[in-house]
Amino acid sequence: MSARSELRFPETFVWGAATAAYQIEGAAREDGRGPSIWDIFSRTPGKVFQGHTGDVACDHYHRYADDVALMAELGLRTYRFSIAWPRIQPDGTGPVNPRGLDFYDRLVDALLSRGIDPFVTLYHWDLPQALQDRGGWTNRETAEHFADYAVAVHGRLGDRVRTWTTLNEPWCSAYLGYGNGVHAPGEQDAGAAFRAVHHLLLGHGLATRALRAVGVATLGITLNPADVQPADAGSEADAAAVRLVDGLQNRIFLDPLTGAGYPDDVLAQVARHVEPTFVRGGDEKIIAAPIDLLGVNYYSPTYVAGRVGGAGGSAYPGTAGVVEFLPPVGPLTEMGWSIEPAGLTRLLERIGVDYPGLPLMITENGGAFPDKTGAEDPDATGRVADTDRVAYLDGHLRAVHRAIARGVDVRGYLVWSLLDNFEWAEGYRKRFGIVHVDYLTQRRTPKESARWYQEVISRNGL
Repeated sequence: MSARSELRFPETFVWGAATAAYQIEGAAREDGRGPSIWDIFSRTPGKVFQGHTGDVACDHYHRYADDVALMAELGLRTYRFSIAWPRIQPDGTGPVNPRGLDFYDRLVDALLSRGIDPFVTLYHWDLPQALQDRGGWTNRETAEHFADYAVAVHGRLGDRVRTWTTLNEPWCSAYLGYGNGVHAPGEQDAGAAFRAVHHLLLGHGLATRALRAVGVATLGITLNPADVQPADAGSEADAAAVRLVDGLQNRIFLDPLTGAGYPDDVLAQVARHVEPTFVRGGDEKIIAAPIDLLGVNYYSPTYVAGRVGGAGGSAYPGTAGVVEFLPPVGPLTEMGWSIEPAGLTRLLERIGVDYPGLPLMITENGGAFPDKTGAEDPDATGRVADTDRVAYLDGHLRAVHRAIARGVDVRGYLVWSLLDNFEWAEGYRKRFGIVHVDYLTQRRTPKESARWYQEVISRNGL
């Protein structure tokens, strides 16, 4: 047997899969759920591919028991899912909706009955629309309401859920939702994006404090940090471009979360768009509430060049005219993202060096691939031969293993995603799941990647 097939992960390594509420649950108007910003955004003409919505999605709200049985069949040890805030507090504040909590009660019990550890994400982008009507994440009060909501969810599930994360990818919520408008709520204002960044982090800190007070032992946050690389390693202009982009995507979150406060160069960049008066005395101390786990979502690296007149990136305020984002090079996923597992190793090593002592977990990693030769639709035998996805996952797991071998504290890997689902602005045309979903019949079919992953989990390695 070759050495390539003998990689083993630590005995305590956690294997699982991840999903998000709006992407899979459906039941958008059932049992007292209020509207979220994604319900409204997806109904806005031109915002989501072919006007797709999450009204039905994968109908997980009704089919969760079968989905949990499928997770158990695949050998998942952990299932990361998000709570839909509008199910718990339809208006974002006030009394909780018991029927919304009942669903997650049933889901958690079903997971535990199958030996699967529930891993809760409190916010995965589906802000109650009533809060958005009052400014959303640009309004400081939303951070305070988030902490109240977190405690309400813990009050029902805290006796059985051990691992909690506050936010998923606040970079996306802030920059894509309020900066360039490609995600809900669809605003286009750099100043609003920076206000949202701060209030998201403040909400994380307030929720973390509140959850600690009620006894939560394992708390974290999930980011989508970027492996930012220069087009030319010897170019000073490219190095400056890397630092600018790294500041806007990585250090603006990681530094305050780990107690260093906002970096001076990032605050200077913010001040070019809005006076950071929304950062009040004591806020950075709240944001730096100690965490036990940093979730890392990784899909592709980012290459930049420092270039006068560069197009910049719409999701990176202040990069226009000075930064050029290099187009991805093959091979690519169907999202047009380059496949470079080495970028994940570099990213994990960088976090391990710059932010030591912070345990990491891969909370999302996966690929969307096109429908070719039956690769996404079951053939007559029910087979879904997604060999591209298997190769993608294999390469990235080897990248994680390399980081661990080099001393990085990575505790687990959660594949994105368990199911094909509503892929935000892309609607249902991009499939990330290791399980195929026929959206007309809701039939689930494990793909070859699911069976491959099942074997990886069984042997704890490759």
